[in-house]
Amino acid sequence: MEKDEANIQEELQKEDQRQEEIKETGSVNLNESKNQYHIKLLSIVGEIEGHEAVSGNTKSTKYEHLLPMLAEVEDSDEIEGLLILLNTLGGDVEAGLSIAEMIASLSKPTVSLVLGGSHSIGGPLAVSAKYSFIVPSGTMIIHPVRSNGMFIGVTQSLNNMLRTQDRITRFLAAHSHMSQKRIEELMLNPTELVKDVGTLLEGEEAVKEGLIDEVGGLSSALNKLHEMIDEWRMKKSKNV
Repeated sequence: MEKDEANIQEELQKEDQRQEEIKETGSVNLNESKNQYHIKLLSIVGEIEGHEAVSGNTKSTKYEHLLPMLAEVEDSDEIEGLLILLNTLGGDVEAGLSIAEMIASLSKPTVSLVLGGSHSIGGPLAVSAKYSFIVPSGTMIIHPVRSNGMFIGVTQSLNNMLRTQDRITRFLAAHSHMSQKRIEELMLNPTELVKDVGTLLEGEEAVKEGLIDEVGGLSSALNKLHEMIDEWRMKKSKNV
């Protein structure tokens, strides 16, 4: 009887921790599927927060939460794959690139799914997974790097911004089926966005351009991740 009560208390504690993790970090472990796929679900929503906190009214994703979580995905024997849900307008470039680089470096299966949109620095985050999906109504916006706060109007400042922009376009090209030249063309397009340069791509367009792998929803993303985990398991068993 005491053992049953202890088990109940343990389950309740785990559920409390699960709910707190969802609330604080937008992540949860998915491990109740038929074939027992152990998947980490990670949501990246709102603005990507960097070294400075965004305003209290703005929904944000904090990179200091994500980096340890991604390290756990790589190191854990329990987690077999990562599913990333994206609905972000962008944010801090350095923070976004650091998250994208870390996702890209994971050895385990990773799939991303763009829901509402994945704009600006959200582009590298979407393509950082080994396979990417976008819903039909989802959008990607590619535009030049912008400066927040004080900007010193000298050649060195402009060169630094261009180098940062080059880092982004190189990452996008390396992790998608688009060339860096084509990305730069879309980035500097003056006809697409009002009062700005850049390009908005909807679901089918993003796939046609080669930025995203496939149009699909949650079931498609999960099925693909399951397939990738099956392949990963087979390779792992051969190497043992």
